Amino acid sequence: MSKLIARSTGFLRDDHGVTSIEYALLGSLIAMAIFGTVVTLGESVQGMYERIAGKMP
Repeated sequence: MSKLIARSTGFLRDDHGVTSIEYALLGSLIAMAIFGTVVTLGESVQGMYERIAGKMP
């Protein structure tokens, strides 16, 4: 029984994977921000080109 407690305590204190999870979360947050910016700017640029195309003969 003490072996089980020792292993579970060691598992809870192990923090080797925490950094990679933090980097993955940070990377996904940055990717979502870039995606949102591209979508917003894409709609604005499309509207601008449509206005310009409408003014051409």
